[in-house]
Amino acid sequence: MSRQLIKSTAIISSLTLFSRLLGFVRDMLIARLFGVGVATDAFFVAFKIPNLLRRLFTEGAVNHAVVPLLAQKARLVNQASLKQFIGKTAGTLIACAMLLTVIATLLAPIIVFVLAPGFAWQDSQYDLTVALLKITLPYGLCIAIVAFAGAILNAQNQFVIPALTPVFLNICMIAAALWLTPYMPEPITALAWGVVIAGVVQVVVQLPSLWRLGLLPRLSISFNDPEVRRLNQLLLPAIFSASVTQINLLLDTLVASFLASGSVSWLYYSDRLVEFPMGILGIGLATVILPRLANNHALANDTAFSATLDWGLRWALLVGLPATIGLFMLAEPMISTLFQYNEFTARDVAKAGQSLKAYSIGLLGYLFIKILVPGFTARLDLKTPVRYGMIAMAASLALNVLAIPFAHAGLALATSLGAIINAGLLLTKLRKDQIYQPGQGWRLFLLRLLISSAVMSGCIYYFVDNQWWQTWSATDRLINMAKWVIIGCGVYSATLWLLGIRSRHLFSADAF
Repeated sequence: MSRQLIKSTAIISSLTLFSRLLGFVRDMLIARLFGVGVATDAFFVAFKIPNLLRRLFTEGAVNHAVVPLLAQKARLVNQASLKQFIGKTAGTLIACAMLLTVIATLLAPIIVFVLAPGFAWQDSQYDLTVALLKITLPYGLCIAIVAFAGAILNAQNQFVIPALTPVFLNICMIAAALWLTPYMPEPITALAWGVVIAGVVQVVVQLPSLWRLGLLPRLSISFNDPEVRRLNQLLLPAIFSASVTQINLLLDTLVASFLASGSVSWLYYSDRLVEFPMGILGIGLATVILPRLANNHALANDTAFSATLDWGLRWALLVGLPATIGLFMLAEPMISTLFQYNEFTARDVAKAGQSLKAYSIGLLGYLFIKILVPGFTARLDLKTPVRYGMIAMAASLALNVLAIPFAHAGLALATSLGAIINAGLLLTKLRKDQIYQPGQGWRLFLLRLLISSAVMSGCIYYFVDNQWWQTWSATDRLINMAKWVIIGCGVYSATLWLLGIRSRHLFSADAF
């Protein structure tokens, strides 16, 4: 496995880490300024649509449709023809996105009723949610443009700008919370305007990179063009197959709207913590391996295709297993450290901690989906992941209904189990069709990971007392959380080293 692949993954992961850290600052600020209640539940429901679109489009779904097509196209045509193809596909996509934005704005009351039917019996909360949704919907148009531009850059192995773009959402929301809030009749509305401003900024940031590559196109609308129709046929399945987990999270919000006040917010804050390792590793790996897999498929290099998948799965386990343990064992201390300020109470910490533990169980499933779906979409097989995604979503929805007696934590556990089912189906299919053949040394590799994870778990269990966190100041909580995260990572890494894992294993699946 080339060092360039590692370097690209490191760049994307580092920028994603920066974005996630800013996201935590944003959420800490929201928790401090607005607490947990009617207004925050309304905003988080309204934010679900633009945030879902952001995840659907910018975290890989558009890549799954666009990157393989561009890889194929680049081998067959010259730069001018490629630019023309981009212009007509982008123009048509933007026209569709504009139309959908207008329709969604008109249907905002119905959308809110579908997303959070429990709000319909609380007039003020329902009306506030509708108003917030109308403000934030134009972000969806912006993010569609950003995603398409990012896919073009990723296909050219230009990863920095697409990975940096999400940072501006957090910056704009933080600025809006700090400086717009005092000027709003309803303070939470400032966050909605921050989302819209962020969308415009993210579009503008992409354009110079496209211009330097000579791929900033002249837009045209060509609904009947065969190439545009082909992209459209790939786009919707790609969005669905790459984003089943996000759709399940949306269903969680729907059911949670019937539960106790604060349930939507507890799920949101716990999901934010699970997003941290998933974003840093999952998005980074999925982004860089997709162009590699698409090129391997175009060259009919089945051995390299399988080796790329193998390398990605080992990395997912190497980082995902200790992250799962850390999130589960330090759930309440993490929630307390990040969010327990002013209006965010000890009860909120306990409730959000419950759902964080449940979400953490599915972390490896989420990561595996990020790695395995490109194994299908790089070959332009979108039907299979869609079929399995529908099965997993149906299972998760059925489990959601069964989990209602366990409140919001039961919903989170149902989503985790759905992700595990989805990943299992994808992996089984790739193995059955011999598209993915595991490399050598998997048994020894798994044994090393399990032993290292057990040692780390024992260390955390022995030394960390959850009761400390309730009596410490914010500074003490932050210092001690950082200390134990560092110690946990150090113990895990040291044990791996003692068991024979070396730096060369990070660059080649065969060396594990």
